[in-house]
Amino acid sequence: MSDIAVLINTAVAVLAAVVLIVRFKVNPVIALVIGSVYLGLAAGLGVENTVKTITSGFGEIMVDVGLLIAFGVLMGSILNQTGAIRRLVEHLLNTFGPKRLPYTMGLAIGTLLQSIFLDVLLVISAPLARKLAPRIGKLGTARMATAMAIALECGIVFTVPGVASLALAGLLNVPLGKMLLFGLLLVIPTIIISIAIMTFLFRRGFWNEAKDEDHTFVEEEDREGEEEAYDGGARPASASDRQPTGGKAATNGTGLETGNGAVAVAERETRQFPLLLLFAPLLTSLLLIGAGAILEILKIDAEWMKLLGEPVIALLIGLIGTCLVARSAVGQKRVEQAITVGFKESGQILILTGVGGSLAATVAAAGLGDILGGFFSASTVAPLLVVWAIAAVLHIAVGSVTLSAITAAGLLAPIAPAIGLDPVLLALAAGAGSLFMVHVTSNTFWLLQSLLGQSVRGALKSVTVGVSVASVVAILLILPMSLLF
Repeated sequence: MSDIAVLINTAVAVLAAVVLIVRFKVNPVIALVIGSVYLGLAAGLGVENTVKTITSGFGEIMVDVGLLIAFGVLMGSILNQTGAIRRLVEHLLNTFGPKRLPYTMGLAIGTLLQSIFLDVLLVISAPLARKLAPRIGKLGTARMATAMAIALECGIVFTVPGVASLALAGLLNVPLGKMLLFGLLLVIPTIIISIAIMTFLFRRGFWNEAKDEDHTFVEEEDREGEEEAYDGGARPASASDRQPTGGKAATNGTGLETGNGAVAVAERETRQFPLLLLFAPLLTSLLLIGAGAILEILKIDAEWMKLLGEPVIALLIGLIGTCLVARSAVGQKRVEQAITVGFKESGQILILTGVGGSLAATVAAAGLGDILGGFFSASTVAPLLVVWAIAAVLHIAVGSVTLSAITAAGLLAPIAPAIGLDPVLLALAAGAGSLFMVHVTSNTFWLLQSLLGQSVRGALKSVTVGVSVASVVAILLILPMSLLF
């Protein structure tokens, strides 16, 4: 098959998947498999090889990241159950003060808290951010909304164990320790610079409180807050304390938990545990992964450290430690409930990641890598810009950060060995592009709009513009990295 035919068929496969998802509301998993089947058959792989390529692509990426995603999501779900996230935000406020809160909360969400499923993390942290926004002063809502949007989306694609970063690392065969180090090197300045740029724009009149904030929503929240009773048997029901579906806890009309006071007792017991202790297992696993990567770079042979630094083993240690600490803090029953929720959350992530690997394997088998490898062999910068642009276009159409990132990376993964481009840079560029134009097709957009008391116009500024700024900042930071590494 000619090179032009391969390019056309690949484009048709990707566009068909996008049209099925956007126009006909087909589930992304089904749409990607259909695209893979078309590409395999059109490229002349034959029925048997096409099916084999799709299934092997799914299996290969699951081998690399399946357990990592599951362990990471489970740890996040358990931390959610202990109330550790809420306490961390409160601690940041007390330590750094209101003026620095957008930066400190953004960095915490974009780095430390990325083991938590994005929607869960958003639901937990948004009410806290909304209540803390007035303490920042003027433009509090705008700054907190933007900081949260930037941190949530950047963290998921750049920071291990964010689910998209794990998927990208597995798809491109990037050692997880290396992804962790490079991701942190990128995500921290990206969050800080992007928040600073948006704050500058807001102070120059980009934000109109009368039109960009939903004051009715805020007033209703304030009235609810005035009705909250903080006596011994009842307390406000926060997202971090709510029982999973099917749990026994009940709430009354004002959002106060009722019953025999068991939840209130659990809350008091949780507060007795130092915050550092609750996060210690997760921090330990990340340190072990980082240490393993450093030893590999320095070519130091230490078998026991190599074992502990293996990402699967490190995250398993973190999960076991988190379970033990949480069981002492909130009891075995709530830990089991958190694990049940974690398994439900990880299932959809694993399947989507797997079919992304199927499409990538089919693209590679069709021969796109050889074509693009020759086209980009003269430069290592152009492929990064191309993968960024492809991920950006896919995200505008589909509205999924993870899906657009792994699809774009899969399209250009075959060229990395041919041109000597470090796969970690390709992963970061795909992640950066997938952040561009988070808009009305994204569930995250609507959650941030409603939970933070913004109008749709306001969300278009804080979320769409804010995260797009972060996307551009990230690729501008990645390009110099490609010249150094």
